[in-house]
Amino acid sequence: MDEQLGLFGVSSSEDDGRFGEERDLAKRLPSRLRLGTSSWTFRGWGDGLVYPGRPSDRVLRERGLEMYAEHPLFRTVGVDRSFYRPMAAADWERYSRQLPDDFLCVSKAFGQFTNPRGDSGAGNQLYLNASEFEALVLAPIGSARQHHGPVLLQFSPMPVALRPSARQFADQLDRFFSNVSSEFEFAVELRNRELMTPRYLDVLRRHGVAHVLNHWEQMPDVGTQAQLPGILTADFCVVRLLIPPGERYADRKEELEPFNRLASPQPKMREDTARFVAESLKLDKVMYVMVNNKAEGCSPLTIRALAERLADLENKSPESDESPAALEPTSE
Repeated sequence: MDEQLGLFGVSSSEDDGRFGEERDLAKRLPSRLRLGTSSWTFRGWGDGLVYPGRPSDRVLRERGLEMYAEHPLFRTVGVDRSFYRPMAAADWERYSRQLPDDFLCVSKAFGQFTNPRGDSGAGNQLYLNASEFEALVLAPIGSARQHHGPVLLQFSPMPVALRPSARQFADQLDRFFSNVSSEFEFAVELRNRELMTPRYLDVLRRHGVAHVLNHWEQMPDVGTQAQLPGILTADFCVVRLLIPPGERYADRKEELEPFNRLASPQPKMREDTARFVAESLKLDKVMYVMVNNKAEGCSPLTIRALAERLADLENKSPESDESPAALEPTSE
């Protein structure tokens, strides 16, 4: 008898045998930890790394999220496409239908809401415009709300001539979050270290908004950001491992494609992240850890390595008397 083929062109027996070790590892991780990648449509993740067989680009676009969510270590995913254009309600509903119950997306807000000058270089009426944000970003999520975690506002690098002062920026965020729906969770990712001030953290804390600790070209690394007093500004936190400081996006992409191996290991990044996450989990925070291929070359394998380290830390007795309370806000 011919072997029965599954939906994506692999045998059912081959599909049933996937992820045995990952399932065992996932059982050792706390439920408040959500690991995931920055996106999911990469053909280099085929042959069992994430996807069975070798799915086409069309299959990845249409059903890739469903296959991705079968991986036992993945309990979240980044939705990047929403940064470039607002997503329609039908697209959110299509994604939601592909996801299991206990799975939450972290989506980027449309980039015009975080760009002071807009694409034309002139004034941008959408910049931190709460009412338009509600209509274009939040409303379409609609019936997919059960699969939606934090909405991430990414502030791309701003040159000095276009950048508000640190005080102005914090005040702008304060006004925005005072007028936007409190039914959603929000996180802010900076690409200008000059804007990461105590006043900025105070504003986020006041509104229950998370600061994103990012491992990115021009920002302090995760370990450095983790040492800032009061860096945990909400009941949840988002860590995004993107590009090593000092590297460039185009160079990393060319070097690391097709993203199926750890071609550029970053042991300090991993250890800093694992220790920060472990200490934050002790404070009952929900932790989202998102990994980009350009961090080490293959985000699923980076997640596997992080999961192994976190499982070790979760089941290990404290090595010192240092208290995780150091991560909490300090009085000024």
